[in-house]
Amino acid sequence: MGNFKIRAYGLQELAMLYFPNSTPQSASNQLKKWMNKEKLLARIKDAGYAAGQKILTPRQVELIVGHVGEP
Repeated sequence: MGNFKIRAYGLQELAMLYFPNSTPQSASNQLKKWMNKEKLLARIKDAGYAAGQKILTPRQVELIVGHVGEP
């Protein structure tokens, strides 16, 4: 792992780390597309994720980063 810190992140905040050259809305939409991939969605739902959630828990962030890599 690099300098990325696993902690609670706003969905848009995390999205902007992955897509720094996008608008906040576009970045959020792209991150949600990633999150909706079957295996990842099932895992983050098991960690308590619900559609419309604005803040991702450290566990949910850890699952996303584990699946797609660090931003």
